[in-house]
Amino acid sequence: MNNNSNFLIILVGLPASGKSTFALKLKKKLESNFQKKVKIIDPDIIRGIAFPNSFDFKNEPQIREKNIQSVRIHLTKGQIVISDDLNYYSSMRHDLKLIADSLNIKFYIVHISTPLKICLKRNEERGKPIPNKVIQNIYNKFDNFNKYKWDTPFETYDITQTSDEIQFLEILSNKIALNFKEQQKGKESLKKKHSPSIREKLDLITRKYVGELLKNPKYQMSKDTILEFRKLFIKSRANEELDVNKIIEAFKLYLNKKLKV
Repeated sequence: MNNNSNFLIILVGLPASGKSTFALKLKKKLESNFQKKVKIIDPDIIRGIAFPNSFDFKNEPQIREKNIQSVRIHLTKGQIVISDDLNYYSSMRHDLKLIADSLNIKFYIVHISTPLKICLKRNEERGKPIPNKVIQNIYNKFDNFNKYKWDTPFETYDITQTSDEIQFLEILSNKIALNFKEQQKGKESLKKKHSPSIREKLDLITRKYVGELLKNPKYQMSKDTILEFRKLFIKSRANEELDVNKIIEAFKLYLNKKLKV
């Protein structure tokens, strides 16, 4: 599928839940299916560049800001963006939603719902790069998806429930593509619905012109005749592809020919 627009994927999950691995595989699938560049924004990478070989909670607001800025920059470039962050607070997800809304693009929340026990086990196997108590603390503070209507996962991935990750990625990519198509159709339909017909344009423009014309007392005696000819003009031109800018000119000529107005 080749689209002219982009979108944002908001990954949500605990540390060691497998988000980064999932993000890399999803990136390949989306690039293949959508034929667009996909950028993964990982705050760990941002942190490593800004503050190498050190971690300080005092630096986290700055990392968060750089992360948000990077998401916006790459979306503005027209790329599909995957936010590979914990995003465990609804406020974090809302910050990303605001970026998508400001750029008038879709966002999709994907919850990597790996159970806490598995995350802790994986962390142990990695040599505890993150203290287990930190993961437990994030788990305890995790904002569930039940506060706001917008804050609902588009899809949820749980390795204990999904045996075929490749199939899941294919289904997810196709589901996004289908949703994207439906949104585009909805926009086109709405545009057509609200786009005034030529008759509506004729009515609006000529009504305004006649209103101004009748402010002149010398035309008051001819009011009914002018109004009648306005209706006849609209009827005679309703099936024409008349340029909006030329409607008023054509109407003036019409009245001048019929009434010498």
